[in-house]
Amino acid sequence: MYDGTTELQARPTEREYGLEEVAREGARQMLRLALEAEVTAFLEQHSALKDERGRQRLVRNGYLPEREVLTGLGPLGVQQPRVRDRLPAHDEGHIRFSSAILPRYLRRSRSMDDLIPWLYLKGISAAQMQDALGRLLGEAVENLSASVVLRLKEEWVAELNAWRARDLSRAEYVYFWADGIYFNLRLEGERQCILVIIGATAEGKKELVAIQDGYRESEQSWYELLLDLKRRGLAIGPKLATGDGALGFWSALRKAYPGTREQRCWVHKTANILDKVPKGIQERAKESLHEVWMAESRPAAVGAAEAFVQKYAAKYPRASECLVKDLDELLTFYDFPAEHWTHLRTTNPIESTFATVRLRHQQTKGSGSRIACLAMVFKLVQSAERYWRRLNGIQFLPEVIQGTTFIDGLIIRTDAA
Repeated sequence: MYDGTTELQARPTEREYGLEEVAREGARQMLRLALEAEVTAFLEQHSALKDERGRQRLVRNGYLPEREVLTGLGPLGVQQPRVRDRLPAHDEGHIRFSSAILPRYLRRSRSMDDLIPWLYLKGISAAQMQDALGRLLGEAVENLSASVVLRLKEEWVAELNAWRARDLSRAEYVYFWADGIYFNLRLEGERQCILVIIGATAEGKKELVAIQDGYRESEQSWYELLLDLKRRGLAIGPKLATGDGALGFWSALRKAYPGTREQRCWVHKTANILDKVPKGIQERAKESLHEVWMAESRPAAVGAAEAFVQKYAAKYPRASECLVKDLDELLTFYDFPAEHWTHLRTTNPIESTFATVRLRHQQTKGSGSRIACLAMVFKLVQSAERYWRRLNGIQFLPEVIQGTTFIDGLIIRTDAA
C-alpha cells in the first residue's frame, strides 16, 4: 500500500531549507519594502520643493552600506535607501532624511531589547547571556557579550531615574496597594527594603506608581515617597489603600493623603495570627479566619470575628488580640463595590509580581548594589505590568470616585424618588 514515503522524501527537509531561514528572509523582505515605502512617502511629502534649475530637490541616491540588526529571528542584513537634498548641506534649509523604522544607530530590534532584560531577570547571568541567546536564535550572537548586558543595566538605571521624575499632574488613582519588599545585597552585606506602590486608574488599569529604596519600612521613608508623588502633581490621593498593618506607611499616608481610607491586607494578617497559635490547630484557625473575610456582609464578618475570639481567646489571647485590634481596617472593603473586594482585601498585585524577582535573587545570590537591585526590580515590574489584569466591575469606578455610598458592596441611593 502506498504510504506517501516517496513524496515526502522528495520534499526538502527542514534542515535542507530551514523554517528559521524562511522566516528571516520573509522578515528581511518586509523590512526592505517598509523602508522603500517610507522613503517614497517622504519624497512625495516634499515633491513641491524644487532647486534653482526647477528640478526635484529631494531625490533617491542609492543605499547606505548594509548593516546587521539583531532581531528575535536572528541577525538581519539590511540596506537603507538614501535620500539626497540638492540644496548644499551647509544651507539653512537643507533637509536630511531620518528613518523612523530604522534609526541611524539601531543595532537591536525592540523585541531583542525586551528579550535581554527578560532573560536576565529570569536568572540568566550576564556571562551566560550570549550562549542563551545563541540557543534561542539558533546561532551564536557575537555582539551580545557580558559587557553589553552591563551597559543595559546602566541604561535601566537611567530609565528608572527618568521614570521617577515623570509628571503626575494628570494621573488619578482610585486604589493603592503598598508594601515593602526585602532583598539581600551581595556587595554591601545587608538587606535592602524597596518600597512599592501599585495603583488602579480610573479606567481600572493597574500600574506601578512608585518604587523607592527605603530604610526598612519606616514612616519617614514612606512619607518621603508620598511627598514626592505630591510634588510631581499627584495632588489627590486614592479612595482606598491596601497594605500590611505593620507598615510605617499608614502614619505617612494620614499626613500626605488624609482622606484615603485604610484596608489591612488579609494575607499578612492571617499569617500574623496563625503565627500565634500552635501548628496543630493552624488549619482550623485559618478556616475560621476565612469565614470572616469571606462573609457576605460586614455584620456577618463581625459575627465571625467574635466567634473566632470566643473560640481562641482563652488559650491564645495574642492571636485574638491581633485580629481585634485592626478589625475595622480589615473590613473597610465592605464600603466599596462587591466586584472590587477580591482586589482590595490583599496586596496580591505586589506579592505575585515580586515572587519572580525573589527567584532571580536566589539564582544570582543577590544584586551587587542598592541601585542595581532597584533598577532590576523596576525592569521586572515593567515586564510584568503588561500582563496585569484590570479590575472587575470597572463600571463602578466612577461611582467610587464621586463618593457614592456603598454598604456591603451595594450602592445606596440617597436621591429622592
